[in-house]
Amino acid sequence: MSYAETHGTVLGFDLGLKRTGVASGELSLGIAHPLTVVQADSTDARLAAIARLVDEWKPVLLVLGLPTHADGTEHEMTRVAKNFARKLESRFNLPVFLVDERHTSTEAESELHARGIHGRKNKALADAVAAQLILQGFFDARLTA
Repeated sequence: MSYAETHGTVLGFDLGLKRTGVASGELSLGIAHPLTVVQADSTDARLAAIARLVDEWKPVLLVLGLPTHADGTEHEMTRVAKNFARKLESRFNLPVFLVDERHTSTEAESELHARGIHGRKNKALADAVAAQLILQGFFDARLTA
């Protein structure tokens, strides 16, 4: 993974068919934070919501979680994510990096559970925390590259 830029905002996404978690971070700091959750039933609605975030945050690049089976093999959501990455790149004219997201949803739920956050509130917040873990994985990989 190579990206020469060292400063600027990055948005990270945990793509879902109903909810997409969003995180933000700064390249120079390398720390991701949960930002919000986009509720959308269609790709067009999801892209419109992300367009508002891109306009507000002015990111220099985007990071998208790439779902796979536990053994790394692809499944239907892998193809959906790759297609969505192409749409993000085309629409916003920004580099889009795909990051392995295996186990991030489970880790996010565990982290929230440990903090005493349960129930319905947990679901949406877990998506934003999963996006944070995905984006943090991107930042961490840059440090070791």
